[in-house]
Amino acid sequence: MPLLLIFILIPIIEIALFIQVGGFLGLWPTLAIVILTAFIGTTMLRTQGMSTMARLQSTMQTGENPVDPMVHGALILVSGVLLLTPGFFTDGIGFALLIPQIRSALIKWGATKMFSGGNFVVMNQGHPQQHKPADSDVVDADYTVVEDDDVDPGDSGWTKH
Repeated sequence: MPLLLIFILIPIIEIALFIQVGGFLGLWPTLAIVILTAFIGTTMLRTQGMSTMARLQSTMQTGENPVDPMVHGALILVSGVLLLTPGFFTDGIGFALLIPQIRSALIKWGATKMFSGGNFVVMNQGHPQQHKPADSDVVDADYTVVEDDDVDPGDSGWTKH
């Protein structure tokens, strides 16, 4: 449901902003601003993408955890998509995602939201599911490997009748 609202509300916001800005500045200056923000965004995207890639390679070479540069890179990719989408609202969000401090705050917020209260989210066939660690589900057991001597080497056990 929230995704449906996003797909409905963002175009409505963009149309309203185009009408307001176009009414104030006129058609050609409004279109020039949209094209200019796409070029500026593409340049900033390329610069930050390359620095994030270098940071990722550095962390991989030193054996550090590469999750932080990978998440920053993903958010930079999202900002690029938003900047190439015509509109003032999406451009604002795209430019905001190009600011490293905003990305870091967003990552921190997402991590605390995901791991708050001992809960964590697992993607199961594309659907998020909440899981709570439960110590009562732990089973302490011993096992023994039983060899079956009368099984053919090529028989997996699933084909017996």
